Amino acid sequence: MEFGIRLPSNKPLDIVGFGLNAVDHLAITPVYPPLGSKVLLSDHRLSVGGQVATAMVALSRLGFKTSYAGKVGAEPSGDMQIDSLVAEGVDCAHVIKVDGATTQLGLIVIDQVSGERTIFWYRDPRLTVNPNELNQDHITSGRLLHLDGCDTEGAICAAQWAKQAGVPVVIDLDTPYPGVERLLPLIDFLVASSEFPEAMTGINDRQTALKTLKERYDIPFVTMTLGGEGALAFHKGEFIHSPAFTNFGVKDTTGAGDAFHGGFDYGLLQGYSVEETLQIANLIAALNCAKVGARGGLPNSDELSRACGELKIYIGTQR
Repeated sequence: MEFGIRLPSNKPLDIVGFGLNAVDHLAITPVYPPLGSKVLLSDHRLSVGGQVATAMVALSRLGFKTSYAGKVGAEPSGDMQIDSLVAEGVDCAHVIKVDGATTQLGLIVIDQVSGERTIFWYRDPRLTVNPNELNQDHITSGRLLHLDGCDTEGAICAAQWAKQAGVPVVIDLDTPYPGVERLLPLIDFLVASSEFPEAMTGINDRQTALKTLKERYDIPFVTMTLGGEGALAFHKGEFIHSPAFTNFGVKDTTGAGDAFHGGFDYGLLQGYSVEETLQIANLIAALNCAKVGARGGLPNSDELSRACGELKIYIGTQR
């Protein structure tokens, strides 16, 4: 099945991302401790992540021209985030440093046995990006715009600019941020967490909630990630389930959703079908989960091709 949404071709960049970044403390524990107890960690690492920033890294590793807009603190963690993006080839000319603010922090406790993680996070309110801090020419300079909706007013402004310029908008939503109901009608591709459709609609049936979201906000394409179950989409009156890959093992699920979103954008930019796009997104998420860190297992083009070969996945020009 085809998406039926055209991407412009006359743009200097493939994709622009506006949204969250984070610096993560990864705490790997042999067993998740009960409240009030103490446990010796197996490992501790300082890593970089964040929903949109990680998606841009995923695409940059796969050879696309990417740019990121957001805020960091004017302190070592902020420099670490920017340096990590620049090292991956992501343009950071529109990243704003905020004096006195601390870059978004994540404390991520990873269960060594299952690879599942629990996230504690903090974001300084001064990191909010307002519409007047965005650059319209930059926001519309890609063939796709990728948002997460956290800074809702900024995201609404960016999506409106993109619509005016004929640039399709992809959004990664896991939280019903205040005002998000005004953002959703501006979205072309909603890629939500498993919890988001129920949180927005009050409906606890996956299919009904997803269909209701599409109809209520007139969103052309909707899908939801389901962790180890893969992803479920509703498009052109049909539900499409794309199973997850379990071939590579799971060391850390941190960034799995972000990797999936990067893979979804990859499929759109490559012109893949809906089924192929969901499949490649699931594969990139699985590869990332096989290593530790939000970006630890994001593949480059050769690694992705090799994984496709091992699993006998034939997509795009290989069909």
